[in-house]
Amino acid sequence: MKQKQKNVYAFIDSQNLNLGIKELGWNLDFARFRIYLKDKYKVRKTFLFIGYIPKYQTLYDYLKKSGYTLIFKPVLESKTEVKPKGNVDAELVLHTMIEFPNYHKAVIVTGDGDFYCLVEYLIKKNKFQKLLVPNLYKYSALLRKFSENIDFMNGLKRKLFQKKEGH
Repeated sequence: MKQKQKNVYAFIDSQNLNLGIKELGWNLDFARFRIYLKDKYKVRKTFLFIGYIPKYQTLYDYLKKSGYTLIFKPVLESKTEVKPKGNVDAELVLHTMIEFPNYHKAVIVTGDGDFYCLVEYLIKKNKFQKLLVPNLYKYSALLRKFSENIDFMNGLKRKLFQKKEGH
C-alpha cells in the first residue's frame, strides 16, 4: 500500500555542515547534497542557514540555483578575529517553527547540541524524520539520545564530494 507523499523540509546549519565535512578531509558539493536530500529523504524544501558576507554573493547565487532557500544571518567582520562568526542557531529554530504548519516531517542537518530541544520538540509533535550529522567523530553528546534517528555523513564522500574548486 503506497502512502501519500508527505511534505518533508530540511533545515541545515551550514557552518556545522561545512566544517564537519572539511574535518573529514573533503569538501561538500552542495548541488549534489540537495539532490541527495531529495532522493534519500524525499525533501521538498531545503532551508540553508548561513552567515551573510557580501563578497560571497557568487556562492549564495550558486546555492539558490542548486535549490536551497537561503536564510541569512548578518555577519560582522571583526578586526580582532581571523574568521567572522555567523551563528545561525536562533534563525534555524525560529524558521523551523515558522514553517511548522507547512511540513509533515523535518530533517535537521547539524551535529550541534544547541538543537537538542528542537529535535526533542519535533519528536513529541511527530514532526521529526531524521537528524543528519556531518561527522560521526565530532558531534554533541547531547544528540546521542536520538541515536536511532541519526544518519552520519562520514560514508558519503564518493557520492557528495566536490569534484572541482569554486563553490
